[in-house]
Amino acid sequence: MTLVLPPRLTASAEAVRDAAHRRGLRTVQLPTFAVPDGLRAGHLHAGPSFADVVAPALDIALLQAPEDWLARLPYDYTRREILAMPIREAYELRRPAFVKSPNDKEIRAVVYTDGSRLPGPDQLDPQTPVLVSDVVEFTAEYRLHLLDGAVHTGSQYAERGKLRLGPLPSDASAFGAELLDAYGHTLPTAIVVDVGVVDGRWAVVEANAAWASGIYAADPRRALDVVLRAAGPIGAFGTRDRPYLRPSASLPQPRL
Repeated sequence: MTLVLPPRLTASAEAVRDAAHRRGLRTVQLPTFAVPDGLRAGHLHAGPSFADVVAPALDIALLQAPEDWLARLPYDYTRREILAMPIREAYELRRPAFVKSPNDKEIRAVVYTDGSRLPGPDQLDPQTPVLVSDVVEFTAEYRLHLLDGAVHTGSQYAERGKLRLGPLPSDASAFGAELLDAYGHTLPTAIVVDVGVVDGRWAVVEANAAWASGIYAADPRRALDVVLRAAGPIGAFGTRDRPYLRPSASLPQPRL
């Protein structure tokens, strides 16, 4: 079994790589986005741009949350209004809002003073999906690596918007378990969900693809479990996960 990695590795990706080696897996770090002739691999851990080129060439499928998943959660789980819309509609915003891409990094995830500050139609297709959220402050944020309907591992990653790594407290894990009990059926079997505290109440920050997410201070061995499930041979995904396959991953593409 081989895990493919991108040209540049973060400390987090290095930890995943080392966990793979300890498990006896082979890893290949490609120097570019080109897939060498004859390469055979079943898994991938990298950002969306790399994954969209390399995964289809290797018949690797990628799990991700639905683009509007966060917007469909009730207020009790988000503590803010969140809308899913094409960016052409977000251009009409006349108030500050936090705007991000659901599953990619096409749009910088920050607070925009109004819609005119977003990347224009000369840069993005007007139909590009975005999530538009009320502006709130998370006093602490935690990353949960979810596998088969349970919190598999996780860690703290921020405090009041600044990087702060630490262990995953039991109440963060308990909120994750509550979320999974109520809405786990709306997510793939392997995914990352960030949660945090807003005004003393637990809330979902966002969902992220496990194959493209940093692990922060989580257990690398258990995080690797989630990565391997989230990006694997296309034939390994059954009916439970097929609705959550990233579209580009299921389209045949030639090798570079």
